[in-house]
Amino acid sequence: MTLASIPPDVANAYDAFPAPARERLMHLRGLVFVVAESLNVGKLTETLKWGEPAYLTAPRIGSTIRLGWKRKQPDHAAIFLNCQTTLIGDFRATFSDELTFQGNRAILVPLENPPPDTILSLCFGAALTYHRDKRQKPRPILNAEQ
Repeated sequence: MTLASIPPDVANAYDAFPAPARERLMHLRGLVFVVAESLNVGKLTETLKWGEPAYLTAPRIGSTIRLGWKRKQPDHAAIFLNCQTTLIGDFRATFSDELTFQGNRAILVPLENPPPDTILSLCFGAALTYHRDKRQKPRPILNAEQ
C-alpha cells in the first residue's frame, strides 16, 4: 500500500515536530492507513484538529484519531482519542501491561523503543470502527490474539 499524499497543512504540522517525534508519528500515520484499508472503512480524511494531524472515517463509522507530541512529555508520541468514548478504558483494561496511557484521552508511545504495532493496530481498528461497532450489542472485546 502506498501512503496517501499528505495535505500541505498536515505536512507542515508534521514538519513542526522534532525529528524523533516526527519519525514515530509518521510511522503511526502509516499504521492508521494500513489498518483503515484492511478494515475497509471507506475514505480516510486527513486533516488538522487542534493543530495536530487527525484521521476521520467517512461516513462516520469511526472515532477521530489524532497524533501529536507535547513538550511536557518529550520522550513520547501521543495517540489522542475522543475522551467521550470508551476506547481508552477498553484499551487500558486489555493492554495495561503493554501500553502507557494519559488519563482517558491518550496512548503514549515511547520514541526510543519499537512501537507495539500489533497492539496499536488493534487500537486503531477499534477507533476506526467505534460508531459502527457500538451499535452492535454487546461490544466486541479486544483480543491481541486476533
